[in-house]
Amino acid sequence: QVQLVESGGGLVQPGGSLKLSCEASGRRVSACDLGWYRQAPGKERELVAAIASGFSTNYANSAKGRFTISRDNAKNTLYLQMNNLRPDDTAVYYCNAGCLVGPVERVTRYDYWGQGTQVTVQV
Repeated sequence: QVQLVESGGGLVQPGGSLKLSCEASGRRVSACDLGWYRQAPGKERELVAAIASGFSTNYANSAKGRFTISRDNAKNTLYLQMNNLRPDDTAVYYCNAGCLVGPVERVTRYDYWGQGTQVTVQV
């Protein structure tokens, strides 16, 4: 079992910055793929950025050039640095860990989720 706890959300003005953190506990997540998702009111949850266990990264078009995802395996923690925030970045941001679980002969991927942290961008 993996427990994920996000922090760092809040209210910020357009053009401002926030850094989200997601601390994992229960097991090491160094071998897991990690990601940040967000869900705005009335919309589906969408991928913001992802970082694989090998540290390759992937960003949504809306996040490219403004957001940076990183991970610190020693601290079992995932980060999302968000710069030049816009009102349409307003959403609940969720941390995700995709980890392989189960015996070797039947290993599968299981997705763990945090409870989310609110990010609000407004004047």
